[in-house]
Amino acid sequence: MLNHIREIVEATPLPVNADFERGYADDPEDVARNVKLCVGTGVAGLSIEDNSRRDDSPLYDTELAVERIRAARAAIDVSEIPVVLTARCEAWLVDAPDSFHVAIERLVAYAAAGADCLYAPGVRGPKEIAEIVRAVAPKPVNVLVSKFNHELSLSQLEDLGVRRISLGSGLALVAWNAFMRAARSLSSGSFTALADAAPSAELNELFSD
Repeated sequence: MLNHIREIVEATPLPVNADFERGYADDPEDVARNVKLCVGTGVAGLSIEDNSRRDDSPLYDTELAVERIRAARAAIDVSEIPVVLTARCEAWLVDAPDSFHVAIERLVAYAAAGADCLYAPGVRGPKEIAEIVRAVAPKPVNVLVSKFNHELSLSQLEDLGVRRISLGSGLALVAWNAFMRAARSLSSGSFTALADAAPSAELNELFSD
């Protein structure tokens, strides 16, 4: 993963944010060590989430989750490199009971532990988004836009106080959906779906930039 992140950093002059999942470790000390390695790749930011990947307890205990963010913060501070630390609460993604209140309580704690940006992927409603923004202010909030809340516009999110937007796998999923529709059309003996193909010259120009 570190090699992959480094390749992306070296391929673009734009700042790169690493989805560093759960820091590839459970213990705060190990998270700190891995965050130090990630910072060394040249990223401008990275995120740490509280998804434990355990079926019996999909979210880390709150106290441990906070300590993990605090450890990541300390590792970045020691590096003296201004990397943006985003703390993610995965309550919605793991279907935690009362996801909103779990998320807002944890995001407030993560902000106090030193996170620069707060993020709860899966939040959809404008009211919930606005409440999260108010709860962690003045720190910025990231919102994931997907097919589940695509009706929200950029201006609406701005009005709600959102400071950063991510798409996750959204564009890739749109592309795969088009691929699957075309494949089904071909399997039925029709080639009409190929009419939506992107011009090769346009793609060549895009990738040559």
